[in-house]
Amino acid sequence: MSNMKDNKKKKNEVIMNESIRVKEVRCLGDDGQAYGIISTREAQDTADDLGMDLVLISPDANPPVAKIMDYGKFKYEQEKKKKEARKNQQKVVIKETKLSVKIAENDVKYKVERSRKFLEQGNHVKFRVFLRGREMANPQAGKDVLNKVWPMVEDIGVKDNEPKLEGRFVNMLVLPKKH
Repeated sequence: MSNMKDNKKKKNEVIMNESIRVKEVRCLGDDGQAYGIISTREAQDTADDLGMDLVLISPDANPPVAKIMDYGKFKYEQEKKKKEARKNQQKVVIKETKLSVKIAENDVKYKVERSRKFLEQGNHVKFRVFLRGREMANPQAGKDVLNKVWPMVEDIGVKDNEPKLEGRFVNMLVLPKKH
């Protein structure tokens, strides 16, 4: 287990400047210039003259590929991109509506009204029918309840999957319609 952690750390670890332990590298410049295959010492001197870092970007290549770049700036740009991606990410909220096989008609209407509000807010709704005791022998009864609920929400929702048995529940996921 800890060996896997060490491997992960090594993969994420960047080899740069004096940590590069190979004789020669294929060197690329920050501006896209190719220096060709040169000794690591020469590549390091070039990077120092430019006031930049020599970063090993492909250690498994033959010869390894190194790039002369401003590593601090590069790392900052990467973090900025990650933050931007997280900001644009949408969180999916799944609201759950529990029903039973022997549910009364007015209770179904009340629960469907609540579920409709969730769908209008843009949330996903999972309808679940819990099967108790002997009801497990007839899961079709749970599917019938969900098939009765579906016409009440089909105008504002999209059925993600048909009602199906999962353990002691019969589930159906409804997604909001795109406007």
